[in-house]
Amino acid sequence: MRLVTWNVNSLRARVGRIENWIRVHEPDVLCIQETKCSDQIWPFGVFQELGYESAHYGFGQWNGVAIISKVGLDSVEYGFPEPKDEITKEARLIRALCGGIDVWCVYVPNGRIVGSEYYEAKLVWLEELKCLLETRVDPKSHVLICGDFNIAPLDTDVFDIQQFEGLTHVTQRERSKLQELLDLGLVDVALAKAEDSPAFTWWDYRGGSFHKNFGMRIDLMLVSKSLLEKSENIYVDRDARKKGTDTATPPSDHAPLVLEVSL
Repeated sequence: MRLVTWNVNSLRARVGRIENWIRVHEPDVLCIQETKCSDQIWPFGVFQELGYESAHYGFGQWNGVAIISKVGLDSVEYGFPEPKDEITKEARLIRALCGGIDVWCVYVPNGRIVGSEYYEAKLVWLEELKCLLETRVDPKSHVLICGDFNIAPLDTDVFDIQQFEGLTHVTQRERSKLQELLDLGLVDVALAKAEDSPAFTWWDYRGGSFHKNFGMRIDLMLVSKSLLEKSENIYVDRDARKKGTDTATPPSDHAPLVLEVSL
């Protein structure tokens, strides 16, 4: 089974690229973040023609998450059950049962500037996610929490940690919140499976960052130990980040993260 997470940075702008990628790679479950579209314009028909069910949670031009599956899409849940503030009301979380795996697709807030209200809201969002997972997830079952976490877990998960001094994504408070999720019985599967430092998943559009490999690893897959035991291979599809032959449609600044499991 092939499980994928991908921040597409606007599905509307890149639906053709995503459709082509699905045809070539045939994922069993594809979790998408930053769709930037509403449920009303989500292309259910496009994915149905490809043989997939899909569930989407989005309100418009910001955020938006989706799960696309050809192995079942049951017990779908949208967002936090009891959102407490504006940040937890945003379309950043969707959950479904797919082929025996409890799949959670998350799009963690960026945080913008350390110490700002957006940074504090990011920490609140992560705390709410932890509290929800504590009550809703059975760590003994097959669980996948994946998406754009907007956190680089280790200094080696950015191209030059000195360049990130005082910036979001690498602060101890953010990393501590991520560790609290792992402490629920989850494992960062890329880190567990990598022989060296895991590959980056995001590169800035500017300054030739992709070609210089000036990136970050902020797209993560956290799995239960039972699913880790079934995990065979994990990799970043860098080719999807390249311009390729479709010069009219630029790629997302993120690349798909692919996990292959034997179930």
